Amino acid sequence: MPNDRYSPDDVRDDFVPKQVYYAQDFAELEAEKLWPFVWQVACRAEEVPNVGDYVTYDIVDDSIVVIRASETEIRAYHNVCPHRARRLTAGAGSHKQFVCPFHGWRFGLDGRNIKVVDKGDWDGCLHPDDISLSEVRCDQWGGFVFINMDPKAEPLRDFLDPVPDYCDKFEFEKLRFQWYKTVIMPSNWKTVLGFFNEFYHVQQAHPQLLEFTDDYSNSGEFGRHSQTWFHSEGALPFRRSPRLPPRPEPPMKDHIVRFAEQYSTDLRTMLTPRNYAAAMRVRDEVAPETGPIETLAKWMEFQMEAAAADGAGWPSELTPEYVERSGLDWHVFPNTIFLHGFVDGVLWYRVRPNGRDPESCIFDIWSLVRYGPGQEPPLEREFYEDWRDGEWGLIFRQDFENIPEVQKGFKSRGFKGERTNPVQERAISSFHRVLRRFLEDPYDKPRVTRQR
Repeated sequence: MPNDRYSPDDVRDDFVPKQVYYAQDFAELEAEKLWPFVWQVACRAEEVPNVGDYVTYDIVDDSIVVIRASETEIRAYHNVCPHRARRLTAGAGSHKQFVCPFHGWRFGLDGRNIKVVDKGDWDGCLHPDDISLSEVRCDQWGGFVFINMDPKAEPLRDFLDPVPDYCDKFEFEKLRFQWYKTVIMPSNWKTVLGFFNEFYHVQQAHPQLLEFTDDYSNSGEFGRHSQTWFHSEGALPFRRSPRLPPRPEPPMKDHIVRFAEQYSTDLRTMLTPRNYAAAMRVRDEVAPETGPIETLAKWMEFQMEAAAADGAGWPSELTPEYVERSGLDWHVFPNTIFLHGFVDGVLWYRVRPNGRDPESCIFDIWSLVRYGPGQEPPLEREFYEDWRDGEWGLIFRQDFENIPEVQKGFKSRGFKGERTNPVQERAISSFHRVLRRFLEDPYDKPRVTRQR
């Protein structure tokens, strides 16, 4: 890797060079040095519930098929026939075996070749290892199926450290899709990632949230990963932003109701129907003079009652201290971000390059909810070439309007590089250092320092 051009030392807490957002040679470095060596989310286990169910995951030039090979095992293979390189699957579906549409070679769900048409023509020189599907490392965490094309990569749990320590008790594996949307964005994948890896933009891009959000935040690195949290630990989660003109703070129940109404229309995820219904109970059943802590406790009590009533259940080991320590937003290197603070609803992002074009990316947005048994809706994957064609809440639209304009701005002769906020946007600059170090040596694991 040409360190003189893309050295980790060029990134500071308050500066990120701009070329990585559009330079073709950096996209080529990522294609050769990042994606083939890093753990990345391919799908959720619920997408392959039955034996033979599969999902195709494409990343740059590679295509991986994730399949439930048995009741207890999910496996992954390079999505290519070893005969003449025909891809075997596209999208999602179900197979009893893989059949190449080109020449009819067949493979079992365990990847072994079970048929070569006119095999005798090779006069015994086809070794089983040469004609089986090429397996890819596959593991799970929190209901997500991760793949890694590098056989020498560290175990998934080690790669994720310390994220599981902060998030396991939320029981992500019990979540299911409320909705699944994919959109092609006219920007670098890191541009999109940066939009959802900080709260510093809330005061300008989402001003409607300030009436119930003290938006000043902090962020820091946790090994390869990062976390974002509200700056004032121990402070109430809902209060007017100090950026607004001063006026008396309304009762906590008013904040909760306004938050629920705003998020149910402007985001349409993270706040679940159960959260919303509990907020309406707070409105109707909690007296205005009730203290803020007691009001929040009643809201949580109503949510837990509803979760028990519909069979969804509630994470049994969660404590208020654990929830606060876990923060609001995690970036799991390289390309996943999730917001999980409301326990039974999680907003999950995955963004990746659209082929080798450094100014186009595939952006997946997943709304995940904790449902009672059999209550989750059927999975429908929505796909949009242009975000304007989809139904999006106001918060998404506000960000989507800005993304292509930022991508264009990176190439301005008057722009030298990002002047990242060293406090509120440290997760972004940290990511860029980690990325450059990974491109130099994927086996050089950074020391995990817990910032909170």
